[in-house]
Amino acid sequence: MKFCKKYEEYMQQKEQKLPEVACKKLKNILKKCGLAFQSQRDPESNSSADGVVEIKITSCHNHCPVCDGAFFPSLVNDMSAVVSYFNERAKKLIELHQAAGLKKYFLWIKGKMQGEGTHVSSLIEEGKEVVVYALINAIMIQKLLKKYDKIHHCCKQGPAFKSQAQSMQIEILQSPWLRELVALHINLGETNVSSSTAEAISSEGYRLTFNDDKVSLSCQLFDSIRLDIELTCPVCLETVFDPVSLTCGHILCKMCACSAASVSIVDGLKLADPTEKCPLCRKAGVYQGAIHLTELGILLSRSCREYWEKRLQIERVERVKQAKEYWENQCRAFMGI
Repeated sequence: MKFCKKYEEYMQQKEQKLPEVACKKLKNILKKCGLAFQSQRDPESNSSADGVVEIKITSCHNHCPVCDGAFFPSLVNDMSAVVSYFNERAKKLIELHQAAGLKKYFLWIKGKMQGEGTHVSSLIEEGKEVVVYALINAIMIQKLLKKYDKIHHCCKQGPAFKSQAQSMQIEILQSPWLRELVALHINLGETNVSSSTAEAISSEGYRLTFNDDKVSLSCQLFDSIRLDIELTCPVCLETVFDPVSLTCGHILCKMCACSAASVSIVDGLKLADPTEKCPLCRKAGVYQGAIHLTELGILLSRSCREYWEKRLQIERVERVKQAKEYWENQCRAFMGI
């Protein structure tokens, strides 16, 4: 696995030790399992004294006790550490960009004194570094899972594990903060975003594409992996407005998410019933931990101005209506009517 060496060199170049996937350790586990499986199939190594071949009952095709007991638990721990570190750094960068007032001025002065250049340039560089960290770890995990399936002569365990990792919120490519960082990079790198008449808006491998009224966000910094994010709400079938990311990874308009969760916009998604399901993947309990994608909203509002103004007027009317109904119900409950 040539990429393993490239991955280790990348991690060693960092000034401080970052959470990483122990690729050598995981490869050794798979190697031992592969040798054990080969020895089971080798007649010479399993022949008895009288020449009768002894075939062991245990099989390594789909479920392997050796790998499943060591490979996947170790990979889960590594992925959890990587995603936790990535989310923390990404959140910090988003907060720095959205800082206002004295806090923003203080950060600008601090950057000048430390010789980091402008506040914007340092955010762009650090944001790109964090995205590269996320993608290179995603590639490493992808290659390890392919190696697992190759050794075990199956193609089910890798995708099944990725699905499980997504439900555990440790699938880094499904992290809402990765989407926010991609949007942040375009927001900072492209200062003259005009309207949706342009076919695409791009900045150093990050791209917002318009195709037949369908908007998508993409990122490609390596040849072997490309991140494509559809920005069409599965409820209203329009470009997401005031977008939120559910814990399952799907992006919806905030109003549509509240409607799907059977809560008002006043109550918010945190009060959604845990049994309510995502309208796309039908997973339950995906609303309470939903994250508001502020940077993505800023990007879409700048690039789709006519559409954004139209939706803003429509949703303003609906929000006022829901707020009025909410307070009327509260007054009735208070008065015992």
